[in-house]
Amino acid sequence: MEIMKEYTNGEISVIWKPELCQHAGICVKMLPKVYNPKEKPWIKVENATSDELKHQISKCPSGALSYH
Repeated sequence: MEIMKEYTNGEISVIWKPELCQHAGICVKMLPKVYNPKEKPWIKVENATSDELKHQISKCPSGALSYH
């Protein structure tokens, strides 16, 4: 069964599929205020605009991050 986590700011929902994640770290490098693997939850979508999130998610090499 595929694990999927969803985080929303009311405008955009970020989907994370940990099984696909290659830990490239691009998300953390691009938006460190949003992605912090040392915290729970590790994704805080409220710390970036929806456009910033969409731009960063488009750079995810594994497809582990998506949005709707």
